[in-house]
Amino acid sequence: MLVVDDTATVRALIRVNLELEGFEVEVAVDGQDALDRVGEVRPDLITMDVVMPRLDGLAAATRLKQNPSTRAIPIVMVTARALEPDRRRGEQAGVDAYLAKPFDPAELVATVRALLDDRPG
Repeated sequence: MLVVDDTATVRALIRVNLELEGFEVEVAVDGQDALDRVGEVRPDLITMDVVMPRLDGLAAATRLKQNPSTRAIPIVMVTARALEPDRRRGEQAGVDAYLAKPFDPAELVATVRALLDDRPG
């Protein structure tokens, strides 16, 4: 997993919840950091905030989904920007799921598991 959020406490909270479920987790501090690290980390799934410095989550998701080597990686937006227009922009960017902050850790884990279980192969 790659957890992308510019807030250290949110990164830690998501990381802990996923690690408790047995997932290996790496972190990135913004969308550009995620793009820089995705090749080395090769995550099965990415959680990402929307509002971040340098490169926001929607722009990073769009780039990941346009790249043939990363387009199949499921992306879960975990963000306070969760109104319907925000969700539509996420859908247009190719985001696979959208969770509003503050998020329910059980819902996060269930969403991650469902996306991983739905992958082909």
